[in-house]
This record gives sequence, structure tokens and C-alpha cells, in this order.
Amino acid sequence: MSLVTVQLGQCGNQIGREVFNAICSDVHGTHGLCSKKENESYHDACKERFFIEAESGVPVARAVLVDMEPKVISQTLSIAAKSGYWKYDDHSHFCQKQGSGNNWANGYTVHGPRHKEAIMNLVQKEAEKCDRLGGFFTIMSMAGGTGSGLGAFVTQCLRDAFPSSFILNHVIWPYGTGEVIVQNYNSVLTLSHLYQSSDALLVHENDVIHKICAQLMHMKQISFKDVNQVIAHQLGSVFQPTYTAEDGLHYSRNPLGDLMETLVPHPEFKMLGLRNIPQMPENSLAYSTFSWPGLIKHLRQMLIANAKMEEGIDWQVQPPRPGSSVPSSHSTNKLLHFNTSIANLVILRGKDTHSTDLGSFRDPSLYTSWLNPQDAFSAWKTPRAFNKYEKSASLVSNSQFLLKPLDNVVRKAWNMFASKAYVHQYTKYGIEEEDFLDSFTALEQVISSYTTL
Repeated sequence: MSLVTVQLGQCGNQIGREVFNAICSDVHGTHGLCSKKENESYHDACKERFFIEAESGVPVARAVLVDMEPKVISQTLSIAAKSGYWKYDDHSHFCQKQGSGNNWANGYTVHGPRHKEAIMNLVQKEAEKCDRLGGFFTIMSMAGGTGSGLGAFVTQCLRDAFPSSFILNHVIWPYGTGEVIVQNYNSVLTLSHLYQSSDALLVHENDVIHKICAQLMHMKQISFKDVNQVIAHQLGSVFQPTYTAEDGLHYSRNPLGDLMETLVPHPEFKMLGLRNIPQMPENSLAYSTFSWPGLIKHLRQMLIANAKMEEGIDWQVQPPRPGSSVPSSHSTNKLLHFNTSIANLVILRGKDTHSTDLGSFRDPSLYTSWLNPQDAFSAWKTPRAFNKYEKSASLVSNSQFLLKPLDNVVRKAWNMFASKAYVHQYTKYGIEEEDFLDSFTALEQVISSYTTL
């Protein structure tokens, strides 16, 4: 099955390009470290998933590019074409002359309805090129106006036009220190609307990725391109082909469906976080060796202690012992920030994955009590290595990973809203105070649900 990627706004288009780059460099690299037959079937599964075979021989990305300004899209198209490995379709993009001015309401109530037909025609054409449509993968930021406002509108249109297709929104969480003064408003409005129409939200926090660039990748002056490449690597580690069944005979044909079935057992819980190890500068790889037990041990502790990366993990945090019936919100483990999960997916890539013991992730004390631990954990594996890493492990988790950032964004937005700061910029585009209140209510419910796990 094929995925159609919808890149929205400046951030979505720049990350989208890096994702296709990462996928292509993985496929074309000579570092598969597996048999030729294995590499070929991996190659074929990847091509079907992300690209269309063109007559020129250069694969064309299954993607629609949308922005309200032309500059980023024209850069994105030309950089992709120059790579020689892949390109975008020349007719699968939509842009206008003026942006959304970092105003969610402008993107959602003005640009969205005005350009709905043109954008959805492009999406429909892209979907019709798929022999079997696996769903939509949208990439957007929450801070600005186009990615967030238009992105939320387009997601609703996708849900209306393709009611039975899976929709996964990849969302970039803005820097806490602030990129845009109204970013918390934009974030609250985006999240509350996406929660209604999306199957799941896969979130990357800019602050976290920035830290990874500085502390793990040892970068000095970190650009958006650096941040985007780390994000793209992590996304590739999830979406490149894997065996989802134990028999390991066929690569999964339905990545989004498998992901939703594994991680989203209830529509109230849709927030997915992603961790990937190891991550290091390319010139350090030759001097590093990794064992599966070591990687698994670190990944599990990152999960239960809600660590953002493999450095600085709090090893004191432990799951509550069975039979300790202290109310969860007051338990000593909660004070140590134990991160309760609904469902987890671990993806292993590289040699000897078949013999790796993942029993520690099946521990019932990691999970909420209303789900059978057997249903709450899944593992996908492939003997093919990913992007120069001999062994790598990724964790996609539906847990309390995002509770604190969500709480912070809602609190900051509410403080501004209580004094009516900048609200007039939204009301002039038709987003009323009641709309804000509805969004706050919806997200308070999400926060409450995740808090009581």
C-alpha cells in the first residue's frame, strides 16, 4: 500500500523534503548489511510505499506540497530535482503570493475554504495514482499560520473526502521560548481540531531535537536544516519497511493501519511520541559498537523515565510494583515521574534482530490497567540496517510522553486568553471567543485522560 504525504507550510515542506531524502539515501546506501534478496524486497516495499516509478527512471515522491507563499515550495522542488535520486511531481503543488501571517484563523477560515477545491483536486489525483491507498501522512508545524490553520482545515477535508483512510498528522511542537508571539494560541487551536479528524498525532518537539543536535550530534551552530534532518531520520526509522509479524516472510503492506492498530486502541488517546537510538555524528559510527541488550535497556528506561534522549536518563525511576495500591496521582513513583503507557511499539533494524529479547517491554506494570499487556506491546523487525547504523532501535509510544508540554501550551495560551491578548487578530477572521473556549475544553479533557492513566 502507498502513503500520500501532504506537506503543509514552510516547516512541513522543508521536513517533507528531508524525509524523502533520508528514505532515498537509506535505499541507495550500500550499508544494508543483509543478503541481496533481502535488500531487494526492502527496496521494492519502500518504492511502492513512497514513490511512483517515472519513465525517466527517477522516482517521483507521492506527495502534495501546499504553502501560501511560493518561495519555499520552489526551493523544495529544485533541491529535490538536483539530487538526481528522486523528485517531486511538477504539478503536485499549490502556492499563493501571500502567507497567513502566523495567524491560525487566516489559514483556517480564509485560505482553507478559498483554496479547498484546488488543494483537494491535487490530493485526489495523487491518491488515484496509488494501486492501493494506505492513507495520508501530513507534515506541519503548530506555531505559524499556514501549517497550523490551513493544515487543520485540510485534515478535516481529507477526513470528509476519504472517510475510511488512515490519517496520521506529524506535528512539530514549537520552541518553548517562542518563535511566534501567538504560537500557543495557534497550537491549542491546531491540536483541538486535529484531535477531531485525525487518527493519530505523531509529535516532535523542537526543543528536544535541538538538544539532540547539540549533545548527541555535537553540532555547534544548529540550523533548521540540522533539526529537520534529525526529525527525518527518526521518521524514516519508523516508516521504512519492516516485518510486523513473527514469521518475517513479507514486509508490511499497510504501515499506517498497522501503526494505528498497534498504538491507538481508544479515540481519546491519540498523542504519539518517538524515540530513536543510537544517534551520533557519522564520523563516530566507525568507532562504536552496540549490543541489542544495551540498546533495549536504554530504550526501556527512556520510556519509563520519559527521557528525551539516551544521555541523562534518570535510572532511579522504576515501574510501580504489583500490589502497591497507592492512588496513582499521589504515589511516590509518580513523584519520580514514572511514565505510564497505553501502548508501545519497538522497531529494531539490523543484524540478529530475531534473537533479541523484548520481554522487559511486556511488563504489565508499564501499562494502564484497562488494556491487556499482550495487546499493548508490539515489535517490528528487519535484518536490514537503517541509514548507516549497524543496529538501531525506535520506540513509538502512546503514553504520558507529551502530557507536560501539552499542559504548558494550554496554560500559557489560557493566561493570554484571560487578558484577551491578541484575540482581536483571530476574531477579525471569524474565530470567536467561543471557539477558543471549545478548544481549551477539548484539550483539558485530553490532559485529564492522560493524567489519570
